[in-house]
Amino acid sequence: MGNTIKRKNNEILKKIKVLLIIGALLVVAVLSSSCGEEKLTIAIPNDTTNEARALLLLADNGYITLREGAGITATINDIENDNGIEFKEIEAAQIPNTLQDVDFAVINSNYAIDAGLNPIEDSLIMEGSSAVYANIIAVKEGNEESDKIKALVAAVESDRVASFIHEEYGGAVVSVVQETTDGFDSSVNYEALSGETITVAASPTPHADILKIAQEILAEKNVTLEIIEFTDYVQPNNVVDSGEVDANYFQHVPYLDDFNSQNGTKVVSVAAIHNEPMGLYGGKTETLEAVDKL
Repeated sequence: MGNTIKRKNNEILKKIKVLLIIGALLVVAVLSSSCGEEKLTIAIPNDTTNEARALLLLADNGYITLREGAGITATINDIENDNGIEFKEIEAAQIPNTLQDVDFAVINSNYAIDAGLNPIEDSLIMEGSSAVYANIIAVKEGNEESDKIKALVAAVESDRVASFIHEEYGGAVVSVVQETTDGFDSSVNYEALSGETITVAASPTPHADILKIAQEILAEKNVTLEIIEFTDYVQPNNVVDSGEVDANYFQHVPYLDDFNSQNGTKVVSVAAIHNEPMGLYGGKTETLEAVDKL
């Protein structure tokens, strides 16, 4: 009789232990799930210079802390305090397509505009108009002083182009040209250029649209401006370096410097034209309230 009772007690104790273990595992699972739900995800560009811009934007607004000295080449490895944010490194052009999958995304203005976003109205925070990130006209080293390039630069630095940028984009794209021209360069032999074609590799928005104004100006001198659109950040420099295309218009100097260093290309800047302030946009989370609580 005593042994039977002892066996029953042992069986009850074993069942209690099993139930306690199951309960503990459930608590851990619930806590882990809860923590996971609180973690915010932010998509940022995966190329060196634009990733740094995104991180500096977030750091300047107090959402992360970067190590001292981290600058225009900062990466996620330079983050000292991420405040629990999970970063998704994605090709810059594809980031607008990921908005439904992340809480926030840092997007270049040109890609935001392409995606139907208004950088002024839709961004939650926006980068200042830093001249460091001005978009440039770039050419193969050695061609800087050719009449073709000087004519191109004079057209893109014109009053008409600056006015177009201001009127068309309303602050989402900002002209950085300090001294605009009438569209022409007095040192260029336009008679000799008559009938010639200048080729420029460019991103669709806003670069190709801006170049269309320069196209009209050059046409007044019977010079054709052929705009070749690219949607990536690699080929425009390759075709200029190879000599296939005269110039490109899609990038800023920090990106160009890094590209030359990584690829051995010899492409140089000849003019800074405009800036596209980078912005933070809401995805699954539409306001800054969640990130402000970090």
